[in-house]
Amino acid sequence: HTASLVHDDVVDNSYERRGFFSINALWKNKIAVLVGDFLLSRGLLLSVKHQDYHLLKIVSEAVDQMSEGELLQIEKARKLDIEESIYFEVIRKKTASLIASCCACGSASSNADQETIDKLHQFGEKIGIAFQIKDDLFDFGLDDVGKPLGNDIKEKKMTLPLIYALNQVTSSEKRRIINLIKNHNEDTHKVAEVIDFVRQSGGLEYATNKMLEYQQDAFRILEDFPDSEYKSGLEQLVKYTTERKK
Repeated sequence: HTASLVHDDVVDNSYERRGFFSINALWKNKIAVLVGDFLLSRGLLLSVKHQDYHLLKIVSEAVDQMSEGELLQIEKARKLDIEESIYFEVIRKKTASLIASCCACGSASSNADQETIDKLHQFGEKIGIAFQIKDDLFDFGLDDVGKPLGNDIKEKKMTLPLIYALNQVTSSEKRRIINLIKNHNEDTHKVAEVIDFVRQSGGLEYATNKMLEYQQDAFRILEDFPDSEYKSGLEQLVKYTTERKK
């Protein structure tokens, strides 16, 4: 996970991570890429050292999916006009695959059968998608999360509230908003205009409802398991994913 964050800061040209300078801010991209590679290799080697080859397979597949998701997002970002189905494919691979692999690893480490591991993987994917949609909503300021609004717009990222809002207007209005994102994304007033457009077009309500659908999907998967403190912990994880304030 830490390796993915280090690499993500390089890809996004981000110079702050968790309230401090990112590695690429301190030592430039070359060092940051190598540090990310080092952390990734150490994580994978832990599975080899302990002969947890099933865990190695799960994590390696997640790395593959995350890389594909990042590449797909970069490819589609050039057009700034992506379909909702592409958005969900990106976040399923880029974000949800990591959380899904964490849940699957937890299940596999307790010697669960394959059916249970697959269910927990699916559970993690559902909350991973809900988690990303919640992040999308933060960018439009429904909650005070202690960071500037419109960061995704400034980075030309097409999030679910924005994609929905663009599909509700005329072609000319759609082109106008896309032009603001493409050519005026550093202008604070223009970014605020895009935020207001999304709010007024029902983008936040739509994204919230989608997030809650994935939340309910996750809860339904847990219904297959007997009541226990562990199941309760997973239910709390689902609630946190959609109710968190930052």
